[in-house]
Amino acid sequence: MSESNATIRRALLSVSDKRGLAELGTALAQAGVEILSTGGSAKTLREAGVEVVDVGDHTGFPEIMGGRVKTLHPRVHGGILARPDVDDADAERHDLPPIDLVVVNLYPFADAIARPGCTESEAIENIDIGGPTLIRAAAKNHARVTVVCDPADYAAITESLPAAPDLERRRALAAKAFGHTAAYDAQITQWFHQRDRGDGLPGVLHLSLDRARGLRYGENPHQAAGVYRDRTHPASGLAAAEPLQGKELSYNNLLDADAAWAGVRSLGERAACVIVKHNNPCGAASAESARSAFARALACDPTSAFGGILAFNVEVDGPTAEAMSNLFAEVVVAPSFSEEAREILARKKNLRLLAPGSAVLPAFDLRRIDGGWLAQTPDRVHFDRSGIEVVTKRAPTDDEWRDLEFAWRVVAMVRSNAIVLAAGGATVGIGAGQMSRIDSVRIAAMKGGEQGRDLSGSVLASDAFFPFADGVESAAKSGVRAVIQPGGSKRDDEVVAAADELDLAMVFTRRRHFRH
Repeated sequence: MSESNATIRRALLSVSDKRGLAELGTALAQAGVEILSTGGSAKTLREAGVEVVDVGDHTGFPEIMGGRVKTLHPRVHGGILARPDVDDADAERHDLPPIDLVVVNLYPFADAIARPGCTESEAIENIDIGGPTLIRAAAKNHARVTVVCDPADYAAITESLPAAPDLERRRALAAKAFGHTAAYDAQITQWFHQRDRGDGLPGVLHLSLDRARGLRYGENPHQAAGVYRDRTHPASGLAAAEPLQGKELSYNNLLDADAAWAGVRSLGERAACVIVKHNNPCGAASAESARSAFARALACDPTSAFGGILAFNVEVDGPTAEAMSNLFAEVVVAPSFSEEAREILARKKNLRLLAPGSAVLPAFDLRRIDGGWLAQTPDRVHFDRSGIEVVTKRAPTDDEWRDLEFAWRVVAMVRSNAIVLAAGGATVGIGAGQMSRIDSVRIAAMKGGEQGRDLSGSVLASDAFFPFADGVESAAKSGVRAVIQPGGSKRDDEVVAAADELDLAMVFTRRRHFRH
């Protein structure tokens, strides 16, 4: 049988993800294709009125061991692996009818192990054996057999029935199928390694990513770039968000959008806005409304906000969109945009709007180094007042405590050495990325002064300890009244003594938030 006249005569359908299965089965049946199926897939097809042959009837051997052994049979795999003009004699001798289409996806192992309380035995029962074998056999023999593991590809099958997709398409589906089983095996491998280690990091780390789309360019125009999505969460997170409007995204747009989106989500349920420039926040605020949060975040450093990325943790409504209309921004990220906001922001044709779905919390942070990668567990920001130590004679007031928590959440977004000044739930000065902490303090105060802000009564957050008292002394001269920092310096006593002398309140978190 040549490739040009390939026909689908018999199909095997056995899927965990049953989206589109009934429609696919109906189309196959209408094209005169014999359908073999198992278990829940066969039940779904029959309920849709599709005639199905149980695999056990096809092989003459029933399912055994509670369904562990169903498709592992020569009459199934011989029918998939048989090559025209090569294996015809064996196929005829052993009565192995050809199977031309294999539609299989695998037990949801990643979903199973993510469920709270999932036991080891439950995880192991979600390790698919027959499915990967079927997929790999069909993909290997793609010269004759079509393999499909993603419901999104069903249309490519039904549009050509009863003919099979052409060889180029079958090869592409085979490559996707091998990627599907590789990703699945990687999940299992990682689980086995990770569960035996106490630090949460696996002994083997696999990346399984699909290219979602290309980008305008990388960090610089001469660099190519693209977005790759995690196979375990293909439809979630910023990587899956398609722009609602605006020109094509660049690498830097998404890098900054991710920093802004992650940062604003860390600020709690109250409406909040974070403005990011070059991967650092230049303003952040929480308020009664998105519009007010935007205005207060912008007031921190409107000069740096020009050409920045804005993120909100609530829907962007019309008044907020109107308030933003005078600011040149590259991207706005929010859970959603009202119809009125869309109409207003559509006037800015180059502005990209992104509405990510549910966030994907990473298991690891990865960075490349020469010859390898660094991996770490993500830095989660926690604030529990009962676990924070007041080390000065004066304790923070209730208002200071609220601002200290806000500043502590924001300082974790800022590149180290990081200093954040805040008042009333908004940043009033940010010092980022300096080699000396005292310079970050001075820059934060300078930024506030440039905007004519009165820093009296503000609070300060430092991502790591003060090695000397000079940083606290400089902050006090600017009007800072309370400080939150990890502590842990050899000179903590000197720093605390300076705070007491200046009548500052100071608290230690015993947890730092370096961000290099």
